[in-house]
Amino acid sequence: MVNLVLLATEASHEGGFGLNFNLFETNLINLGIIIGLLVYYGRGFLNKILSERRSQIEQAIKEAEQRLQDAEKALAEQQENLAQAKVEAERIKASAVERAQVIREQIAARAKADVEQMKLTANQDLEAERSRAIAQLRALAVSQALEQAEVQIRERLDENSQHQLVDRSLALLGGGS
Repeated sequence: MVNLVLLATEASHEGGFGLNFNLFETNLINLGIIIGLLVYYGRGFLNKILSERRSQIEQAIKEAEQRLQDAEKALAEQQENLAQAKVEAERIKASAVERAQVIREQIAARAKADVEQMKLTANQDLEAERSRAIAQLRALAVSQALEQAEVQIRERLDENSQHQLVDRSLALLGGGS
């Protein structure tokens, strides 16, 4: 390979075909040719690629904007739903507090009525017990009085006194008629 380069260099000095290694002369010409070829042949191709890329980017932007609008709509709907849910929760809470108050008042009224009924029943039971005790005491007192009277009558009255008492009682009954 080195030999080939040396041969090409010598041939170019003699006026034939060879390689020119002068960077300033060869690069500008080569660069101009390449740019010219790229502009001539690549313009349509490059325009096509760039326009396709532009349309893809525009489409992606439109889709992103549409997704943004959809997301904003969904966010607004969800915020509205959240606000409605909060209102509903407050309504339910207020209703529950009101219901609890009504139930508390009902329970208190029922308890008060139960206490009054228990007092009334207790008073009636107490009065019944008192009446029964009084009746028992009266019966006991009458029975003891009768026993006591019988004992005293037996002790004080003999056979003769009994006949006189019976006769007097009969006279009172017969004379009062």
